[in-house]
This record gives sequence, structure tokens and C-alpha cells, in this order.
Amino acid sequence: MKNLFEIIECPERFKVHLVTYQFEKEAKFCWGIVKPRASEATSTWNQLKTLMDTQYYPQDVRRAKQREFLRLKQGEMSLMEYASKFNEMSLFAPN
Repeated sequence: MKNLFEIIECPERFKVHLVTYQFEKEAKFCWGIVKPRASEATSTWNQLKTLMDTQYYPQDVRRAKQREFLRLKQGEMSLMEYASKFNEMSLFAPN
């Protein structure tokens, strides 16, 4: 989503609406419970990311993906395969 936001130059105030519009099944149900009511302040993009990470991307899974990224080696992969895997796994690079 971050790339999409940059491409369309999405204003901060529309990010939550754009993402939550695409929710399905459990995520849609969860958002229906926690979304701010009309009298409450609107959630920010960072608040929504934190909520979704907590709900659907547990800390132990994040750590495992970070370790996998840090241990990535080219090995028998071609340079193109390695570059592709590196780019895919770079999402999990520690901050």
C-alpha cells in the first residue's frame, strides 16, 4: 500500500479509508468493531498499521522473517533469482 500511496500521492486523511474499503472477511469484521464512531477522532494510517500488525502479524512471525532476511545467501540461485528474493525479503529487514 505504501507504494500505491506514493504513486497516487494519497493524502494522509484518505489512507485509512482507501485501505479499509478493501478489507474482506475477518479483517472487515474486526474493523467494524474497532473503527472510530462519528463522534470519535479518525484513525491515522500508523494507528491502522499497528492494529493490523498486532492482529494479523505476530511479533514472533516478524522476528522469524527478519532472521530469514538476514540469513539470505545467494547459494545456488542465479543473480536474478537472488535479487528477486532479496527484494521480496527486504520487506522484513529490521528497521
